[in-house]
Amino acid sequence: MNTVTSTEYDSPVGPILLTFVDEALVRLDVAHDGMDLARADIAQRLGVMPDTDPEGAAALRTQLDEYFDGARRHFDVALDWRLVQGFTRTALQATVDIPYGEMASYGEVAILAGAPGAARAVGTACAKSPFSIVVPVHRVVRADGSIGEYGGHPEVKEYLLSLENDVVLREGLRGAG
Repeated sequence: MNTVTSTEYDSPVGPILLTFVDEALVRLDVAHDGMDLARADIAQRLGVMPDTDPEGAAALRTQLDEYFDGARRHFDVALDWRLVQGFTRTALQATVDIPYGEMASYGEVAILAGAPGAARAVGTACAKSPFSIVVPVHRVVRADGSIGEYGGHPEVKEYLLSLENDVVLREGLRGAG
């Protein structure tokens, strides 16, 4: 039997509910509509209410702190893909290859996922990602360079892109000096 736990993380983009099945992250939910709704949603999706584990996810919480401080570019956490199937999973896995501080269009990700012409499906996959931030769907933008909606919260996507771009710029300036 699997152990399902969740813990809260306070981030610069809002409260986040981290949910694990055993030791693998099954969902990272920026809880724009509140923690109660985020908990109810994950309970409905998994068929069980996660046990609250305030000390759980210590390693991921540290990695998120490092990311928001500009010191981490990749996450090292096991992912439980049970909530993601088919092309959605393929598209999300392709986004992991987008380098920190860079962006790719929905069409480019469709090509990376082996389905040229599936840009709209990539958009849907990104919108449904249970692993936002950790799987960098914020790096996927429209063909014209505009950032898109990001689940109705484009300000979060803009924040994440600005954070990464600022870190890359600072590193470039240090390297040039």
